[in-house]
Amino acid sequence: MNIFILNAFLAISWSALIGSFTLSNLLIGYIIGYAALWVARPLFKASNYFERVWRVLRLILLFIYELVISSFQVVWDVITPTHLSSPGIIAVPLDAETDEEILLVANLISLTPGSLSLDVSPDRKTLYVHAMFVDDPEILRREIKEGLERSVIEALR
Repeated sequence: MNIFILNAFLAISWSALIGSFTLSNLLIGYIIGYAALWVARPLFKASNYFERVWRVLRLILLFIYELVISSFQVVWDVITPTHLSSPGIIAVPLDAETDEEILLVANLISLTPGSLSLDVSPDRKTLYVHAMFVDDPEILRREIKEGLERSVIEALR
């Protein structure tokens, strides 16, 4: 059985035991189930599930951090009389290979204020991004590749 499905079953069982199917009870049940499965991991065949959970959590935290920072940056640029934005379009070479990886990278970029994924090249090797603050295209390209793209690839592979 897939360990994630087993963990989800334990979370649902926890909520049933408590008698309330709220998001907080499901989250607590998931955490307790994760801990129980982590202790029992020698019983399962080799799996990267336990590491993947941490990588997905890291991706979520990175996205929240980027969301907050870029929101403040955009708000500051909008409310101050001098506009510091220098919009531009950059081409980001992709290491993401699957449709899911490319889709997630493009959507996370688009969900971040001040940036928008425009297109993916036909060979799926380049993502075109419009950004509000492109002071140095190479720095922005490196931030996307070493930040969101790397985290997405680690979480999905």
